[in-house]
Amino acid sequence: MTADFARRQFLTATATAFGALSLSGCMTRGAPKIAGYGELVSDPNGLLDLPEGFTYRLLSSLGDAMSDGGTVPDKADGMGCVPLPGGELALVRNHELIPTDGAGGNIPNGYDKAAGQFVLPGGTTTLVLDADTLEAKREFRSLAGTIRNCSGGVTPWGSWLTCEEYVSEAKDIAPDKLGRDHGWVFEVPAGATGLVDAQPLKAMGRFNHEAACVDPQTGLVYLTEDRGDSVLYRFAPKVPGDLAKGGQLQAMRIVGLSDTRNWDAVSMPVGKSYAVEWVPLDNVEAPQDDLRKRAADMGCSIFSRGEGIHMGVDELFVCSTNGGAAKFGQVFKLVPGRGVAPDRFELFFESESQHQFNYGDNLTVGPNGHLIVCEDQYTPIVDNHLRGITPDGKAYDFGRLRMQTELAGGCFSPDGKWFFVNAYSPTRTIAITGPWMG
Repeated sequence: MTADFARRQFLTATATAFGALSLSGCMTRGAPKIAGYGELVSDPNGLLDLPEGFTYRLLSSLGDAMSDGGTVPDKADGMGCVPLPGGELALVRNHELIPTDGAGGNIPNGYDKAAGQFVLPGGTTTLVLDADTLEAKREFRSLAGTIRNCSGGVTPWGSWLTCEEYVSEAKDIAPDKLGRDHGWVFEVPAGATGLVDAQPLKAMGRFNHEAACVDPQTGLVYLTEDRGDSVLYRFAPKVPGDLAKGGQLQAMRIVGLSDTRNWDAVSMPVGKSYAVEWVPLDNVEAPQDDLRKRAADMGCSIFSRGEGIHMGVDELFVCSTNGGAAKFGQVFKLVPGRGVAPDRFELFFESESQHQFNYGDNLTVGPNGHLIVCEDQYTPIVDNHLRGITPDGKAYDFGRLRMQTELAGGCFSPDGKWFFVNAYSPTRTIAITGPWMG
């Protein structure tokens, strides 16, 4: 794939996804450091090393005053960028907070309260920027009362799907009795001006959610689950674009392959294409938190810790944190048939070295068609990077975080100029620009 063609693919995908709003080896196919932007340059400010020619801006930090009277909360995770009318961009940002975490000020209302007293701090904030200058216009709480909002995904109709990576029932103690069940997906319009009415999309299933993406041609929503024995889900809405109307949750079965993890033996080689089927699931509100187990019993394929998922034009990519023979992580590619051909699925990349990537988490597609993967290492001392992967499966370094925390929420502006990313804790939201290839 040429760089020009890859860039056209990226811009076409962006235009499709945001058009409505605009009108209103062991297992690797390449060695690292041969297809990227060159060596990383040490950041004199000690925040983020980038290649020569790239720069960053710090947009938002833990404790900054917000326009609604609160302060920026901690644990910034998944994030999406959506254009707004009037030349503005909305960054809708998850905060993976649990009931004992600080909320960044008093929250007047939200989905749930602990012991009926205080609104749970999990949810989202929205940072609105001038699209040309990145000047912050306003910043505010947009969803509250949830637990461990990990990742999610942008919709073609201009909203952010935020997902709870936490499954509990109202009877559970965390640390005080909860008022409602948790483990849902919530929708936050990018154009919201304050706290939205938090309504769980229960037909999309109750499980340990991670991320979501929407195929703009079909309206189908693909969902990952962060567990070592997870499955890949697909939600077929009754009304595309109106998820609250309900629909059918399904799980993926790879024909002839029950386990993608390659832990005990290499059962799924890189580049081999498989046909897939989608198995309808029932009782998706799953009071026993057993959706993945029931799916596996029906022959659906197992993944290790499904994480980021991102839709391109004709394919979507899925990250598995610790899958693979070396357990450093995998990236899969799903090509949806969209009613014309069978869906096809393959292992696109499997890291055989911590220098390719080590525990990939969120991922997105760059303006040149390359993937950018955020690392979230599980070691006492972390050295988390932004890792690039070329369209032909070669890995390289794109950035190195100098903080002792994970990278998360990577996403591009619609014009491909800016790459936004979070440092998890203490919260930092960063914008990167430079000489993108293509």
